[in-house]
Amino acid sequence: MSRAITIARREFFSYLFSPIAYVAMFMFLLAAGFLFRMDFQPGQPAVMRTIFEWMVWLLVIIIPLLCMGLIAQEWATGTIETLMTAPVEESDVVIGKFLGSFLLFVLLLVPTLVYVVMLRIYARPDFGPIFSGYLGILLVGALFIAIGLFCSSLTRSQIVAAVLTTAILFVITILPWWVGGEASLPEFGRTLADQMVFRRYTDFAKGVIDIGNFVFFLATTAVFLFLTVKVMESRRWR
Repeated sequence: MSRAITIARREFFSYLFSPIAYVAMFMFLLAAGFLFRMDFQPGQPAVMRTIFEWMVWLLVIIIPLLCMGLIAQEWATGTIETLMTAPVEESDVVIGKFLGSFLLFVLLLVPTLVYVVMLRIYARPDFGPIFSGYLGILLVGALFIAIGLFCSSLTRSQIVAAVLTTAILFVITILPWWVGGEASLPEFGRTLADQMVFRRYTDFAKGVIDIGNFVFFLATTAVFLFLTVKVMESRRWR
């Protein structure tokens, strides 16, 4: 685990020197500030439901930008050979890169805590839904990062990795939300759509912490990390 932490630290600090990370952070915080204005209105409940419900759409765009070079860049530049010949396992590399990216994602959310302070100053917010909303977005972010890491392990091209990640996130997030709104959708299709990311995430945004949703995000994140390890193992011996 210490080797994974070392890789995580290396990955996190590499983000701090990446212009793409700052562009993604600027886009995210600009959009988040605009969304918060919709919550921060006279007569509105002192919650952050609007920003939480829309934040998942932002991550469909932001996360692929942050994750596209996690492993693809290593393959393209050849630095993966140096990394893999070091005394580390594939799982150390995958977990380390995942933790480094997740730490950056947490850093991305930190400035939004200013909105909580503003609500506390000017209103009497219910901190329960706010806490569950942040918990939900952390779980969604972890899943999206795991998917981005998996896609980045499949190719040497960062662009291909970003497009593939966006496509998968679209299929598991936006597409079920859109299809679920169709009145003519069969019951089976509606049930399937309800099992996808957005429906499970909105429970957190509404202040509902369901153990089933919690397990869903943890399990799917673990599955994609496991798949990434297997891809790394298969490519190591090519």
